[in-house]
Amino acid sequence: YASVDGDLTGRENLRLFARLAGLRGRAGRARADELLERFGLGEAADRMASTWSGGMKRRLDLAAGLVTRPRVLFLDEPTTGLDPAAREQIWTAVRELVEKGSEGTSVLLTTQYLEEADRLAGEIVVVDRGRVAATGSPAGLKARIGARAEVTVAERGALARAAAVLDQLTGGRPALDEERLSVGVTVLDGALTLPRIIRELDTAGVPVTDATLRPPTLDEVFLRLTQARSVDAGEDADAPADFDADAAAADQEYAA
Repeated sequence: YASVDGDLTGRENLRLFARLAGLRGRAGRARADELLERFGLGEAADRMASTWSGGMKRRLDLAAGLVTRPRVLFLDEPTTGLDPAAREQIWTAVRELVEKGSEGTSVLLTTQYLEEADRLAGEIVVVDRGRVAATGSPAGLKARIGARAEVTVAERGALARAAAVLDQLTGGRPALDEERLSVGVTVLDGALTLPRIIRELDTAGVPVTDATLRPPTLDEVFLRLTQARSVDAGEDADAPADFDADAAAADQEYAA
């Protein structure tokens, strides 16, 4: 939730935070006004915060954390409970924070919205059962599990032949979707493999109507990484000795 005082206006909230941070008088008022405009809250600045929407309150909360121009800002699930429009507003504000060059703020964000991590994070740390499961950029983590190559055939009778070609080329386990007349398989070098698949299907006389290459989502990456660790280590084998109820409640939290 946004930790702002609903009985104060937006402007009064920021001036209060400014005073608590040691910015008094003209300096505090100027900083409050600057942040209100920066976060698009100027028109509502003199209304009670209790009348604001959830997204506006969350932006005010974020603005309050920036009164002192911190070099590092910690955000704990800042968009939980927000609608898509309000979430996009917060994402835009966070991106602007880190894109201001030498004046930018480094942000440490914890979130379970993996799309949020994908959109905002330069470096991701996946935490599973209290331990680091993987680190890397969004693109780097996705590259670990490969992309999904999928072909759609013109007739049901061609599905088995298409699956055999994909199996021979990739060594994977093609998945058939009889309703959509498609066959898909995970490939590590998708940009090179998909053209080969199309050529081999053509050579085999398999009629193809569509071929796509889809990168994995971070949700898929997270599930693959954490499931792989469970299989490799055994159930709870790598849980730390002081693993407690609080850690269990936070199981499979995603930090970005």
